[in-house]
Amino acid sequence: VQLVQSGAELRNPGASVKVSCKASGYTFTSYYIDWVRQAPGQGLEWMGRIDPVDGHTKYAQKFQGRVTFTADTSTTTAYVELSSLRSEDTAVYYCNTYKLGKNYWGQGTQVTVSS
Repeated sequence: VQLVQSGAELRNPGASVKVSCKASGYTFTSYYIDWVRQAPGQGLEWMGRIDPVDGHTKYAQKFQGRVTFTADTSTTTAYVELSSLRSEDTAVYYCNTYKLGKNYWGQGTQVTVSS
């Protein structure tokens, strides 16, 4: 199982960012993709998940209305898009899947929000 994420992003406040997570080594539609972030000096924060088989999503209440998860089964790639960015969104963003008792993580994508 391998999850490979897109590169670092720098955005101005108020902008949007879209991070990708390319999955390989397993059946993409068989397991949820979770998105988690870690701000500087803070713990992991769960943002929500998507079921790639049908695109059904569950968002953490904190992010509802500002985050969108999508999954492209043709390219086995999941995406997170976060809008109306603010400085507090500066963090490393991770995708994760849990398969047969084991967690698999992407390498992380640094998103920096700064003017």
